[in-house]
Amino acid sequence: MGDNEPQPDGGTATGTEGAQTVDYLDEEINLFKPATPFMRDNLKMIFGLFAVWLAFVFGPVTASYFAPEFMTETRVLNGYPLNFFLTAIVAPAAALVLSAVYAWYRDKLDTKYGISHETEEETGAAATATDGGEQ
Repeated sequence: MGDNEPQPDGGTATGTEGAQTVDYLDEEINLFKPATPFMRDNLKMIFGLFAVWLAFVFGPVTASYFAPEFMTETRVLNGYPLNFFLTAIVAPAAALVLSAVYAWYRDKLDTKYGISHETEEETGAAATATDGGEQ
């Protein structure tokens, strides 16, 4: 398979030889030993982003404990103490950025493993408008 071709995650029947089949209802779920390559890739990113989030959330608090004078006397943006700025502004902004990074990575994983979130519409039947009338 080329790099651009979707790869099965092992849990779907694709007809390709050598593909791992997993019955998800009978398998034990283990976060530290996932059953499919898709879940391994996804959990690597989740654990990595979680570690970065921990650093952003608990880093300023820990720095304030070990260097209180530096964190409280250093001023940024019109006189805010550095510990306040990092905790009140940077940490929530980092959470938003990490969310965007995860969404981008998850879309990339979905493409890699051929996962589609599109719903298939029935053809041949008349579609009903939201107001109850026929289209």
